[in-house]
Parts: sequence; C-alpha cells; structure tokens
Amino acid sequence: MNFSYPNSWRKVFGLSATFLIALLVSTSCKKKDSTLGNDVLDPNSLLNSTQVDTFELTTFSIAEDSLISDNPAYGVLGSYNDPKFGKVDASFYTQFILSGTSPNFGDISTITVDSMMLGLQYVDFYGELSPQTVEVYQMTEDIDVDSTYYSFEHKNHSSTNLVMPGYGTFTPNPTGETIIGEDTVDAQLRIRLNNSLATQFINESAVVGGTNFSSNDNFQDYFKGLYVKVNNGLQPSGKGGVFYFNLSNSSSKMTIYYTQDGVQKTFDFLISSDCADFNHVDIDNTGKPVQNVINDTVSGQKEFYAQAFKTRAIVRIPGLKNLPKKAVIHRAELILPIQYQTGAKYLPSDELSVSVRINNILSGIGVFGFYDNYTKSYTVDCRNYVQALVSGEITTTELILSPRYFITSAERVIFNGPNTINKKKPQIVVTYTQY
Repeated sequence: MNFSYPNSWRKVFGLSATFLIALLVSTSCKKKDSTLGNDVLDPNSLLNSTQVDTFELTTFSIAEDSLISDNPAYGVLGSYNDPKFGKVDASFYTQFILSGTSPNFGDISTITVDSMMLGLQYVDFYGELSPQTVEVYQMTEDIDVDSTYYSFEHKNHSSTNLVMPGYGTFTPNPTGETIIGEDTVDAQLRIRLNNSLATQFINESAVVGGTNFSSNDNFQDYFKGLYVKVNNGLQPSGKGGVFYFNLSNSSSKMTIYYTQDGVQKTFDFLISSDCADFNHVDIDNTGKPVQNVINDTVSGQKEFYAQAFKTRAIVRIPGLKNLPKKAVIHRAELILPIQYQTGAKYLPSDELSVSVRINNILSGIGVFGFYDNYTKSYTVDCRNYVQALVSGEITTTELILSPRYFITSAERVIFNGPNTINKKKPQIVVTYTQY
C-alpha cells in the first residue's frame, strides 16, 4: 500500500542522539538493483574487503499489548477473516467541530430535514471487497485531543445505532468515484444517519440563551463524537477487508441536508486537528500459527510473523558482535524471504519499519525494508546499523520488524525462518574492510 502521511501526524519514534547522527548519512535503497551503499564504496577498499554471509539468525514474533493509536494518519474500519492470522475487526472514535459557530437556521418551523450523511474519504484498503455492515453510535464519554488512547480502549456510547434502517450494508468501492448531487468526487463511504440527529442539532441551535453551538469547545462538551464500527457476524475464511479513511480530509464530515422555504441548504460538522480521534482494533489469532510463535518463540525458526496493530517480527544476529572493532562496513544487507502467492488477497506490506530497543524504548533506525514481488523477499540496508554496532554506539543485535503503517493499516507478513522447509532462508550479508 502506498500512503502519504499528513503533516499533522505527531507520533514518531525517538532515537538516541548519538545514533541519530550516525543515521543522518544513510543512503536510500532501491528495490530491485543491488546498489545499496554504492555511493560509499571505495573500489580500492573493496579489493581488500571481507564478505561474511554465515551469521546465525534467531527469529520469532512478539505481541504488542499497549499500542498507542490516537491521532492516527488514517481511521480504519472493517473486518476480515484471515486464513493465516485469524479475525481482524477495526473501528474508530472521533470528535467533530462546527463549520461555523452560532449557526442561524432562521425559523426552524420552516425546515424539512432531507437527510443526514456521514462521509468518509477513502485512502486505501486491505483484503477484498465483499459487503460490510456499518454501525454508528453517539459517544457519551469525553475524549480529549491532548490525551493518549490505546488500540484496545473502548469509550462509552449510546446503545442506539444512528444508521438509517436499510442503509447499513454497503459494498466498498475505494477506487471508484462518488456522486453527490451533481458533483462527482473522489471515492467516499457515504453513511446515511437517522434524521432525528439532524433535528436534534437544529433544535438545540435555536435554544434561546443556549451556548452549545457558540464555540467548538462547547459543542464537543454537548456532542462528544461518534463511534464508527462494523457488525459483519461470522465471516468465512478469506472474506472481508479493512478500509483506510483520511479523517482530516475536508470531504470527511457529517452533513445535514435540509430544505427551507423551498431552498435546499446544508450544514457541515467537520473533523480537524482540533478533534480527538483514535483507532480501536480487535485481533483474534486463536488457533493460528502466529499465536503458536508468540507463545513459543522456538517455533519462529520455521516461520515468523508481523501484523499491524499487534505483532512485530524479531531477528536476532548475535554474530554481528564478532565483527572486528576496527571495521569499516561497506555493505550490510538483510534479506528476508516471505511466503506469499502472487494474486492472494492478503498482500505483504510494501515496506517494513526497522527498529531497535534502546533503554526499553522502541526506536526507528532510519531505514526500511523494501518488498520485491519478483524475489518474494524484503531487503533491508543495515550498513549504518552494523557500523554503529561495531563502533559501540549501540549494543543490541536484535532488529524489530513491523508493517510500516502499524497503527493505520491491517497488513501482515509471513517470513521464512532459518529452519524453513522452503528454498529461501533469511540471511545477512556483510562486506567490510579492517583497518
């Protein structure tokens, strides 16, 4: 999947100052050409260099139990039943602000509510496009833009589904177009809500002396937001998908469509950086191989896993500590073959984020793993990481791999372990010169 994070995305991994300086000189890597690190290679040095590809790797998977998911780049919604990973169910909570404070609807007795729509701008999806049933609930518990929320959290909401009866089931079309009135716009999910919510808003705005619509803070105290989820029942294995929505896009909003004295009008409730939002995701790996590897790390030597919102893959390479302390690392490529059949519904991530733990804090190391569908493997340029390890700037030989968009996607990866029965095994190839 190809994403572009909006500037308002605030959550980033931290790096130790020393290690960050070392990483600032990292070069970009290319997917299909073996050019990683070419710009730092001295041909004369290469004549006297040593290449090692016999490092022993230990591979396994760990589960995240406290994943922060507030202020995500994208809201996630949908469910699917993965034959390899089990059930995934994604939903989100969000606040709204007024498109204009203290709205004047005039004589509300002359208003006829035509409809109320919740529009969500599609970004991408994971899985397949079978029908899904959406439900929307009014929140009864406050959330705050400056607070931290986790993917396992639930907030209190009413028991009334606000979706208009008969309009809850939809067939996703994230790559198509949407027609609104006479306008054709980029694809949206359009959810029709009960007109009673629109009537409630219009009546409240007309209360004499009322302040609930006089500011966004007052409005958010009055209307705490929406919880948007799906209710797809028991999906067959291999059915369903999760969809990504740009909640900060101007098209993602709640709109009242009404007629007053024969004139059609609208009023919008927007989602912006002033709104708190977070993703809630339930993943059930029960009875699946990924659960066995999480529970028994030795099983990860055959195959190991990574899955957005839950599972990170671990590669330990203790032999890197045996490299000469006076070594200049020219190349260090970690090759990670995967299990994937071209055309399968549940694709591997285009990119992996690569991290280490420093003082129990997960820290990105400034490089990514790039997937090549031809070789069915990821390549990670680890040169700067290995150089920092050799020079003593870091001490851990454990790399942590995740789908790059860990809190805004539903992607997963099945890696071959060192003891795989498949032909291709993971390996790291290091080329260095000792001085």
